Amino acid sequence: MKISLANSYVTDNSNECESGCFFVLTKSNAKFKESAQSNGAKIISVDECKKLLGIDENIKIIGITGTNGKTTTAWTIYETLMQLGYKSALSGTCGAFLHSKRIDAKSLTTSPVLQTLEYLKQANEFGCKYFVMEVSSHAIDQDRVEGLKFALKIFTNLTQDHLDYHKSMQEYAKVKSKFLSDDSLKLINIDDEGGIEFNPINSYTYSLKKDSDFASLKYDLKDGIKALMKTPKGEFELASSLQGEFNLYNLTAAIGAILLLEDVKIPSLKEAIYKFKGVAGRMEVVSQKPLVIVDFAHTPDGMQKVLNALRHLNLIVIFGAGGDRDRTKRPKMGKIAQQYAKISIVTSDNPRSEEPETIIDEICAGMNMNNTVILESDRKKAIKLGLDLLDKDDTLVILGKGDEDYQEINGVKHHFSDKETVLELLKI
Repeated sequence: MKISLANSYVTDNSNECESGCFFVLTKSNAKFKESAQSNGAKIISVDECKKLLGIDENIKIIGITGTNGKTTTAWTIYETLMQLGYKSALSGTCGAFLHSKRIDAKSLTTSPVLQTLEYLKQANEFGCKYFVMEVSSHAIDQDRVEGLKFALKIFTNLTQDHLDYHKSMQEYAKVKSKFLSDDSLKLINIDDEGGIEFNPINSYTYSLKKDSDFASLKYDLKDGIKALMKTPKGEFELASSLQGEFNLYNLTAAIGAILLLEDVKIPSLKEAIYKFKGVAGRMEVVSQKPLVIVDFAHTPDGMQKVLNALRHLNLIVIFGAGGDRDRTKRPKMGKIAQQYAKISIVTSDNPRSEEPETIIDEICAGMNMNNTVILESDRKKAIKLGLDLLDKDDTLVILGKGDEDYQEINGVKHHFSDKETVLELLKI
């Protein structure tokens, strides 16, 4: 990509280089350094690029890593900071946003370094104090956050995902631990048993089950979230319309982050948290009558957390699994769905280069194949089937894609939205 300057530009692509431009050198493009030089570019470091773009090093970057909860935690922090009067920007799974305005569409969870610097440049020009970003394990492993100085790093949890890339949970944990190994300010979920390691210097903890710096002493999840929160700045009662224990973890992380970074008054924080209504595609209610919920959960742990939070309801669950990704999670997802669902409808997610039926068969290997399991590879037909099967007191839960607006088949992204499909079929 290119970032324009007064009389030149910065790029991270050697093919875009010409005399007088700047090539920002990163670990991921270092092998193209000579090519960039031969095309006439001046080689600069990430730090030199920040100075060239006028990015203020005082902008506070908050980085959230973990298998699940990154997006909701990031959005809770971002929107709460804005409610409290702090100009903020965000980058992550849902795209990039500058004080409530979208500035870039969805792409990678964590952008390449130069793209992130472009977001930081815009945030700096707008006068933002905070830049909140999701940090994926791929980005850590590929050094896509090199040169960024984090005011706070947050770890949410580590559960099975991305083993197609990392090959083992041990390697996955090692990569996550790398992000948490420095002396920067950190906030760690100590209830997690995923095996990550972190540098204890400047580390704070949060928990629902153990003694920690930020904790929920008692809570009620029957109708939203009500909890008695313990913090270094005192105890207070929390109320939120979000659902489930996993969202209480996300809210606890957000509360911890804000209290570590700002001297805010507890009543103002409580009110700002209460006003946060969640993220599109994360436990999103897209219809009340009938009750239809869409969620991004696409891992065994993610599915378990969502369905457990809704276990008091009669559930019809629609789900699939992505192609060209970790295959070992597929039967586990099937087993979890059947554990909670009155009816499980197994369908296609983003099959990519795989045959949808092959993925479905591997999901079903973990299920007891009886009349509570229905197979329908066409996702729209599966959603229609789920709606048609709903009784008066049933809830339809559609998992895997959240607010994604495409389905990837053989390298082509076709427009598809679970939410739009539901509203179309219900004629809402």
